[in-house]
Amino acid sequence: MKKRIYLASPHMSGREMDFVQEAFDTNWIAPLGKNVDLFEKEIAQRVDRKYAAALVSGTAAIHLGLKWLGVGQGDLVFCSSLTFSGSCNSVMYEKAIPVFIDSEYESWNISPAALEKAFEWAKKNNKMPKAVITVNLYGQACDYDAVCEICDRHHTPILEDAAESLGAKYKNRPTGSFGKLSALSFNGNKIITTSGGGMLLSNDENAIKKAKFWATQARDNAPHYLHSELGYNYRLSNVSAGIGRGQLTALEERVAQKKAIYDRYKEAFKDIDDIEMMPVPKWSQPNFWLSCMTLKEKSRLSPMDIINKLAENNVEARPIWKPMHTQPYYSDYEFFTSKNDGELSIGEDIFNRGLCLPSDTKMTTEELDYVIGLVKELF
Repeated sequence: MKKRIYLASPHMSGREMDFVQEAFDTNWIAPLGKNVDLFEKEIAQRVDRKYAAALVSGTAAIHLGLKWLGVGQGDLVFCSSLTFSGSCNSVMYEKAIPVFIDSEYESWNISPAALEKAFEWAKKNNKMPKAVITVNLYGQACDYDAVCEICDRHHTPILEDAAESLGAKYKNRPTGSFGKLSALSFNGNKIITTSGGGMLLSNDENAIKKAKFWATQARDNAPHYLHSELGYNYRLSNVSAGIGRGQLTALEERVAQKKAIYDRYKEAFKDIDDIEMMPVPKWSQPNFWLSCMTLKEKSRLSPMDIINKLAENNVEARPIWKPMHTQPYYSDYEFFTSKNDGELSIGEDIFNRGLCLPSDTKMTTEELDYVIGLVKELF
């Protein structure tokens, strides 16, 4: 294959330049302007939130969300372990202490049983968490009925990391609408992109007003530059927001395309006993951002055998996220699992046996079949 097949790359709708050109025509290319205002409004409407702040990344959104929740030095923050580092790095920005929670096999997301164990430990040690960061892994929601019940019972707010799940739903409710605040990402590989960008959302107007204040260097209302708080340069540019508005017009189409890719893989591999596609619980309506699979323990192949075979043929695939509690930087922090002592955690098991298949919505049918054929050759 001369043309490289990517894991997930930007896919233009054709409308982006209409909004970007308007930004140039009106000379609003700074982190202010009509595109920013309307992008915030349009995204908020899509995820059933009242208010939104367009920012430079999903990580920035999580950071400001944690600040609004009062997270500071020495505070505990519970976070799903099977995730990208952006979910928990912001905890460290505020000198807080992450506590990692294992996944469940049903959704690959935060385990209610493990979360309950973590709360019991925190209560016993008389130090309850300031927040729980839930993650909608690879575009699939966690079990919010169970997780919200636990967090509500312990009076702990949820910050929903919906970075990968725009367009997905939990029991017909859009992801990004759960918790006190939620964060989205518009990185280049996401289902829609602004090149780089993110958004913080909430139904609390004061939370978003404060986030916008912090995100514009915390400049006080004065004729000169006056700062009574620490601020950040986190606001999204009007040009990038224009790209996002054009991308948003194709969101439903992208979700349908991602689902078609997942369904094609599932059908193609149904007779290969070793392969299991990422499960979809009955309560979940994913956006299928990435199509992921695991190999059964008895398989003679490893995920890297498949990844290397695809790489040799100019096709990009990747391992599942390596759980945060196994990362060198985070290995000394507390971790809770529903498994028994000494057993391999669920997140580690999924990482050891899993991989992400090419899920680029620009793949042709022939290219998708080419990828499938390469995988089948190995079996």
